[in-house]
Amino acid sequence: MTSIDIRARTGAAIGNGAVQRGRDPLPRLLAQLVERAGDTATVERATSRPWASALFQGRRHLIMLRLDGADVAGRRGRFAEGIEEAEWSLNGHFVADITIDAVRAEADAAWIELSALTIEDW
Repeated sequence: MTSIDIRARTGAAIGNGAVQRGRDPLPRLLAQLVERAGDTATVERATSRPWASALFQGRRHLIMLRLDGADVAGRRGRFAEGIEEAEWSLNGHFVADITIDAVRAEADAAWIELSALTIEDW
């Protein structure tokens, strides 16, 4: 299982664009999810573990995002709308499946639990 310290800088991990097969695509996926969610989004928790079938190998990811600020309900809806069909840029991998598993909302915050399956792109 892989865990990521979100307080750490991820620029080098996601910025060079080099294809690194077998590497965990979680840092790039997290960066794109936070970008989609907006400025006040934070990753509360993210884990990744290897996954394989008879024909493919990849990683299974569990992610908890927190949205804060004004219009959190509207931002949550915009984030969720079309997420299953969204295009993700993950060098050497592609998102085979991404779903929102649970949402917990308060007046000025929302927590979104997601799961994703990424597959190595041969």
